[in-house]
Amino acid sequence: MRAISPADIIVELEDAISACSAERCARMLWQITDLLVASRDRLTERHVSLLDDLLVRLAGRIAADALAQLSAILSELKMPPRETVRRLAVHEDPAIATPLLRNSPALSREDLEAIASARGEQHLLAISGRRKIEKQLADILVKRGGKKVCLAIAKNPGAQLSEAAYAILAARAEKDGELTRELVLRPNVPDMVVRKLLAASPPEAAAAVQGVASATEMNGPAKGAVRPRAPEYADARPEIVALNRIGKLNDSTVNRFAIRGETANLWTALSVLSGAPIDIIEAVMADDDCEGLVMACRASRLNWQTTLAILGNRGGIRLSFEDRERAQQLFETLHLSTSQWTVRWGEMAANTKAASTDNKTAKLGMSA
Repeated sequence: MRAISPADIIVELEDAISACSAERCARMLWQITDLLVASRDRLTERHVSLLDDLLVRLAGRIAADALAQLSAILSELKMPPRETVRRLAVHEDPAIATPLLRNSPALSREDLEAIASARGEQHLLAISGRRKIEKQLADILVKRGGKKVCLAIAKNPGAQLSEAAYAILAARAEKDGELTRELVLRPNVPDMVVRKLLAASPPEAAAAVQGVASATEMNGPAKGAVRPRAPEYADARPEIVALNRIGKLNDSTVNRFAIRGETANLWTALSVLSGAPIDIIEAVMADDDCEGLVMACRASRLNWQTTLAILGNRGGIRLSFEDRERAQQLFETLHLSTSQWTVRWGEMAANTKAASTDNKTAKLGMSA
C-alpha cells in the first residue's frame, strides 16, 4: 500500500469539501491535523499554506469542543497554519482561543494587540501567560485587564513593562496587597516604584513590603543582614526557647521576625527549630547561594511563604525571579529528614574542620 502524499489529500479534500456532511468535515479536519503533526518536519510552507486554506473552510462546520481540541494541537506546532490560528485565537469562546493566545508562535505582535484591545478578561489572561510580552502589548493588558491579568503580568519575567505600565500597576497595588507583594518581589522593578509601594501599600501588606523593599534601600551591596552581637543573642534566646516550649515558635511568629527585621530573634529561632548552632545559621544567612538557608528553613519545619519572607529579608540585593524559582523547587523536593541531617551534618563538618585546623597549628608549633 503506497503512502498517501500531502498532494493527494489536498486534491481529494478540495473536491469533496463543498458538499460534505458535518461528520465528514470533522473526519477530514482530523486527517489534516494528523498530517500536520506527523509530517511537521517534512511539510514545506507551501504545503502548510494549502492545508491552512482547507482548515479555515472546515473549521466553520465544526463544533466548539472540536475547535478547542484543534486549538490545543495547533498551539504546539512550530510551523502552524497561520490563518487558521488567527481565526481560532480571535474566537469569542476563551476555551478555543486560550491555547493559541498563550503559546502559538504564529500570532504576530499586531495580532495579539488587536485581540487584547477587543476581547475580554479570559483572552487577556491567556496572553499574559506568554513567554515574551513586548511593552506596547503589556500596556494594553494592564490598562484593560482586571486583577488576575495584572497579577499575571507582575509575575511574568518575560513581560517588558514601560513606565506607564508600572504606574498603572502601582496605582492598583495601593488597594491590593497581593499585587503589592508581587511587584516588590519582581526582579528589576525601578526603585521609585518600590518606594511608592512602600509609602502607599495597604495595611495588610505594609509589613511585607517594608521587609522586602529594605533590600533596595540599603547603602551598598551588603553581603547579608547585619550579624547580631553576642549580647543580642543572649537576650533573644530565653524568649525564643520559651515560645518553642509552648508551641508558639511557628510560621506566624518567624514570619513576623523576618518582615520586621528582628535579626537576633529570627536567627535564634532558626537555630532552635533546626537544631543547628548559631554560627551555621550565620553562615547560611551570609551565603550568596540560598541553598543552605532553604535547607535550614525546611529543617525548621517552616512553610514556603515563611521561607520566602526570610530569603527576601536577609539583606543585600533582592531575590531574583530565577533564584526564587530555584529556591522553591529545592524547598518542595527536600525531605524533612534530609534537611535536618544536612544542616546538622554541616555543624559536624564545621567542627571537624576547626579541629583539623587546631591540630595542624599544634603540630606546627611542636615542630618549631
